[in-house]
Amino acid sequence: MSTPETLTIDIYSDVMCPWCAIGYGQLTKALTELDGEIEAEIRWRPFELNPDMPEQGEEQEAHLQRKYGRSAEEGAKVRGQMKEIAASAGVSLAYEGDKDENGEAPPPMIWNTRDAHKLLGWALQQAGPEVQTELKLALFKAHFNERRRIGDRDVLLDIAASVGLHREAAKEALEDDRLTAAVVAEERQAWDLNISGVPAMIVNGKFLIPGAQAPEVYVNALRRVVEKGRTS
Repeated sequence: MSTPETLTIDIYSDVMCPWCAIGYGQLTKALTELDGEIEAEIRWRPFELNPDMPEQGEEQEAHLQRKYGRSAEEGAKVRGQMKEIAASAGVSLAYEGDKDENGEAPPPMIWNTRDAHKLLGWALQQAGPEVQTELKLALFKAHFNERRRIGDRDVLLDIAASVGLHREAAKEALEDDRLTAAVVAEERQAWDLNISGVPAMIVNGKFLIPGAQAPEVYVNALRRVVEKGRTS
């Protein structure tokens, strides 16, 4: 039996982006189908959708209406379509946390994600891509399923500790200006690669797969990358 080809996949993504969670779910399905044929080392790269978001955040629906000029009805239609696609990808975007005395869930919010990206970059440096992916998935869960305040450093430290990262070391990382500069530099690199939306996946440093694609699209794209590598 031949040895599987190993590819590196850099995923430019934001924690606030539901399509990024969906895209990863679809990619995971593709890699399951390619088991024994192709393996992937996945690394998460920063892309802030709202770099100027203030500390207090903004309610999600108000933010989307303001940013994209869409009505509440249009927003509801988009969310319905998104939930269907997410379900097919094996991804839940539904709130799963506690409700108040009136049975109401907290409103979904948009937060500033600069510190989250710093933490992800540090996790990759210190613990490697597998732990970084664990942290990314924990951040997705905290944001979409638990509606925690992702812009709050104490919340981020709790999430880091939940995947086995050292809390005090993570705290030092959040205070490190060099990590801030690294996030900014990687985001500039994304723009240099003509990435203007996420998710965007760069395979082996040069092949771009934009958007959240169906599993079969990822399967075909990854096979083409392998084939190009063999013939180049």
